[in-house]
Amino acid sequence: MRVTPCTIADVLRIEPRVFGDTRGFFFESFNQRAFTQATGVDLPFVQDNHSKSARNVLRGLHYQVQNPQGKLVRVVAGEVFDVAVDIRPDSPTYGQWVGEILSDANKRQLWIPPGLAHGFMVLSESAEFLYKTTDYYAPEFERCLAWDDPTLAIAWPALGGPPQVSHKDAQGASFLSLC
Repeated sequence: MRVTPCTIADVLRIEPRVFGDTRGFFFESFNQRAFTQATGVDLPFVQDNHSKSARNVLRGLHYQVQNPQGKLVRVVAGEVFDVAVDIRPDSPTYGQWVGEILSDANKRQLWIPPGLAHGFMVLSESAEFLYKTTDYYAPEFERCLAWDDPTLAIAWPALGGPPQVSHKDAQGASFLSLC
C-alpha cells in the first residue's frame, strides 16, 4: 500500500496494491498489521458502517465531542468527494479542510484521525460508502458543522443545484461557534 499525507498531515490517502487481470481484481482492503506499519496508527477499529446515497446527497460534517472517532473510509460503488475538517484547537491546521475523490475505480481510502469533522458528497448516480471507526457511535455526543460554512469555504463540487442534506445536517453549527 502507498500512504500519502494530505495537506492536513494526519489525514492520510491510502492506495492499496491491486492485483488485476482479465478475470477482475483482488486487494486487501484492510490488514491491521500492514495498516499500522504503513501509517503509524495503532488504534483498534470497533465498528464498521455502510451507507448508500443518491447523487448530490451530502452527509456531514459530523464529529463527536466525546468519544471522537477515527475513520478509515472508502467507496465500494460509485464516487464521492470526501472532506475532513481539522477542529482540534491545538492543531497547526485548525480550521483547515482537505478533500479527496474516493471511488470504486481508484480504490483509495482516507484515514481521518479522531478530532476531525467528516462529510462527503455523492458525485455518481449513487455511491456505497464504507467506514471503519475507532470508537462507537454515541448520538448524545454527535455534533454537526454546517457543510456550507463561509469560514471553512469548502469547495464542494457543483452538481447543478443545492445538495440534498438531512434535517440534522441542514441545522449544522458554524465553525466560529467552536472558537
